[in-house]
Amino acid sequence: MRTHTKETQEGLTPEHALDILKEGNARFVNNIKAHRNLLEQVNETKSGQFPFAAILSCIDSRTSAELIFDQGLGDVFSIRIAGNILNDDILGSMEFACKIAGSKLIVVLGHTKCGAIEGACDNIELGHITTLLNKVKPAIAIEKETSADRNSKNKKFVENVTVNNITLTVQKVKEQSPMLREMEQSGKIKIIGGLYDLDTGIVTFFE
Repeated sequence: MRTHTKETQEGLTPEHALDILKEGNARFVNNIKAHRNLLEQVNETKSGQFPFAAILSCIDSRTSAELIFDQGLGDVFSIRIAGNILNDDILGSMEFACKIAGSKLIVVLGHTKCGAIEGACDNIELGHITTLLNKVKPAIAIEKETSADRNSKNKKFVENVTVNNITLTVQKVKEQSPMLREMEQSGKIKIIGGLYDLDTGIVTFFE
């Protein structure tokens, strides 16, 4: 599989970019890797990069975007932070990816059994972790389905908060970046969420 060039990147629609990720995840789940010569890709990307997507995911060691979507060097911008939360630097990275580098898709990718989500649900306070987990609290506040056992031991509650966190982060990207919002409204990019299942390896997209 060849590395993306400026021409192939420009030829993609946001919908096609999403299809590439879906196809890559299907290969991952079925343990079928696309044939790539990584050393060749090093050479092909030495003078420039043309990633088709930017993926905001958690730092969890089991959620490498390049692996679960079966992508190679130069294919995706990978932005990682615990709980896949948003801040100004991450937003700026997304703007760079799309406005400057030409990516066609932004994915906010959460995952099941997320330690950051569970920590926020348990109201953990510890050093700078406290500040980070506070960014997950709005996803807890809008969870109205659960009236009792609103903690990490309640798996359904954690799942609901996880999905809320993804949805709120997608909304924040659109609200806080007029640049990205305009690009999506004009059809140049797509901004969506997704959930990676640690048990199955399957990514479910929220389109």
